[in-house]
Amino acid sequence: MKTSNNAPWFEITSPFETEFGKLMLLEPPTAKLSELRARLLDQRYEKPFVVDDGQLRYLYFSVRLMQSAMRLAAPDELALRYTQKMMAFLLFVPRPERIVLIGLGGGSLLKFCHRHLPTAAFTAVEIDPDVIAFGEAFLLPLPGPKLQIIEADGADYVAEAAPGVDVLLIDAFDEHGFAPAMNNRAFLESAWDKLSAKGVLVVNLAGEREGYAGLVGEIMHVFDDQVLIIPVPDDGNHVLLAFRERHFEPRWRWLHNHARELRARFGLDFPSFVQKMERSAKLGLARQMAGGRGV
Repeated sequence: MKTSNNAPWFEITSPFETEFGKLMLLEPPTAKLSELRARLLDQRYEKPFVVDDGQLRYLYFSVRLMQSAMRLAAPDELALRYTQKMMAFLLFVPRPERIVLIGLGGGSLLKFCHRHLPTAAFTAVEIDPDVIAFGEAFLLPLPGPKLQIIEADGADYVAEAAPGVDVLLIDAFDEHGFAPAMNNRAFLESAWDKLSAKGVLVVNLAGEREGYAGLVGEIMHVFDDQVLIIPVPDDGNHVLLAFRERHFEPRWRWLHNHARELRARFGLDFPSFVQKMERSAKLGLARQMAGGRGV
């Protein structure tokens, strides 16, 4: 076990058969390697940790829950497909002035927005100081006039935030799944209230559908069914977009044309995003996922 230069973690060889390379752990110098390995292998290790295989660097919230990935050769790119699809908000809010992210993770969305939307004020809210402590491992930019990283409960932050948020990104999970503090109507009503007139709520839905059917139903209720879904088959996720604009109506032909422009600018497959949204809208996927709730 060794300490990383100028960083608050220790590196050990991965003890996992399926994860090669090294692990970065937030542990004191007196920690015993044998005990750490045992806690990792029998899934008693409770802190987030990083796996580095030489090409990719992953943030795990638990042995079973991988949250973020970063390509070492391209640290500002979005390595996971669900994060790419969360950027679909640009189809509807092309020049956001204020973006709030609940759930920092490895900072993939933060870095992408900071690089490609330099005029937007970006605030990332993360409840776990251990996640924030891995910021250097994921090459996060330093905070500045347009960038804040705040240690706080996401629900509390939204409740106290000033209105006028153009984009509210929710990628909030703990070792058990979606953050309970944001899986309720009170939080969603607060989120709706803090969005700008044409603001967008973007939520990463992961895990079994039964686990978030109630959340989808509540979002549909609060946002008056103004909801679109983008399936992420490879990840098993779904990305949900909810619109504060009461009479929101997607202009599909215009969106298909606009998507090609955004692909050229940002390098993401916006045409595919629009295709998936249009198909899911025609199939009524959001209502199916809600199991009839939200009516």
